[in-house]
Amino acid sequence: MNVVYSARYHIDIGPHVFPTKKYKLIYDRLIDSGVISPADVVEPRAADWHELALVHTEEYLAKMRDGRLSDEDIAQLQLPWSAAMVEGFRLMTGGTIEAARLACGTTPPSFTVACHIGGGLHHAFANHGEGFCPFNDVAVAVRVLQANGLERMAIVDLDVHHGNGTAFIFERDPRVFTFSMHQQLNYPVFKPRGALDIGLPDRADDALFQRELAGALPKVLASRPQCVFYLAGADPFEDDQLGGLRLTMDGLRLRDRAVITAVATAGVPLIVVLAGGYARRLEDTVAIHAATIEEAARAAR
Repeated sequence: MNVVYSARYHIDIGPHVFPTKKYKLIYDRLIDSGVISPADVVEPRAADWHELALVHTEEYLAKMRDGRLSDEDIAQLQLPWSAAMVEGFRLMTGGTIEAARLACGTTPPSFTVACHIGGGLHHAFANHGEGFCPFNDVAVAVRVLQANGLERMAIVDLDVHHGNGTAFIFERDPRVFTFSMHQQLNYPVFKPRGALDIGLPDRADDALFQRELAGALPKVLASRPQCVFYLAGADPFEDDQLGGLRLTMDGLRLRDRAVITAVATAGVPLIVVLAGGYARRLEDTVAIHAATIEEAARAAR
């Protein structure tokens, strides 16, 4: 199984609820536990500006590149601008592109898995960033694959927050099936309609989550995608600072297994990205993300 990762994902954004050091801790845990070896790991290149322009407007990219974000832009993004921040997230976007290429490189297409220890920046719109997401890495990767001849794709977004940027970007593209299952009464307020949206009530538990997911996955795969992107957010966890669902670590592992098994049964490539995770104890976020990749590695054997 291919794993994409760079130590440069540890981006200095100052004191912040988004712990970018989680990526190195996840990588270290996976290496130390033997789930992956250094030989499995691919260092990405940064997404170039032409690739980013497949999704994002030239005006927005110029503002990001030149540091001309307004106070309103910064307030929406909820990250401080710096050249290092921009380059770090360009690199992370390139990581999702690389994972997509690795997963979809088999001929004929079959179930293969590529995991990205990063990515899942689903709040970024074409013309602005939101919610810690400067660029929409999954949307950019989808457009890169489309430019290289792949047509139908599905996005399974199981972060606690609705994938608003992703839904808006693809709302007029029937080739991309966007599925988001999230806490309804949580950020963002504006939730553009995707192909399939399930808004869960506050404090939804493992059992409710699994029932809803079991009903949704056949609908996703009925769209006959040629590959699936999976945003495996750790923030539905019961002790997440920015979430209000009540999934346990075991429940999150079952969630991952359900998605991976469904895609494996469909026989199409799977790209796993990590999305959000803000547990009160950083080690809990790390453990949840590492378990996702462990489940993917088990399925790929």
